[in-house]
Amino acid sequence: MQKQYKLTRERLEELKAELEHLKTVREHEVAELIKEARGFGDLSENSEYDEAKNEQGKLYSRIAELEAIIPNAVIIDDNVSVDKGANIGATILTERLDNGAKTEFILVGSQEANHKATPMRLSDESPYGKAVLGHHVDEVVTVEAPAMSFQMRILKITR
Repeated sequence: MQKQYKLTRERLEELKAELEHLKTVREHEVAELIKEARGFGDLSENSEYDEAKNEQGKLYSRIAELEAIIPNAVIIDDNVSVDKGANIGATILTERLDNGAKTEFILVGSQEANHKATPMRLSDESPYGKAVLGHHVDEVVTVEAPAMSFQMRILKITR
């Protein structure tokens, strides 16, 4: 069975647009880079050619990745009630029991995770995401991170 990718409708459309751009515009640009680099002479010592071929490899890798994600995307239902606990699309505020540190994040599918966003967008597959998924306000959950484990209380869940 293929892996399913949980995405918002907006993110799925972004990925479709990216795939279209890569296949139409970027692929032609990279082909042109390779063509130009071939004109610089001996390919065995041609760094421009090597760089263009590396770029082509990255391009085809990303196209393959998108072609695997898009048909296996599952659209996240934005209307899921927080009464069912923390779920994808919810904004969650937690507090660590050991040091009182508060963390606010949006629980998202793995393709939308972004630790630098404000608030952070954490994957449901991450240690934090796995810990809170399905739990309710005032519940204490254990985060099993690779380096350590700790407990936190869910303070707030909103949509």
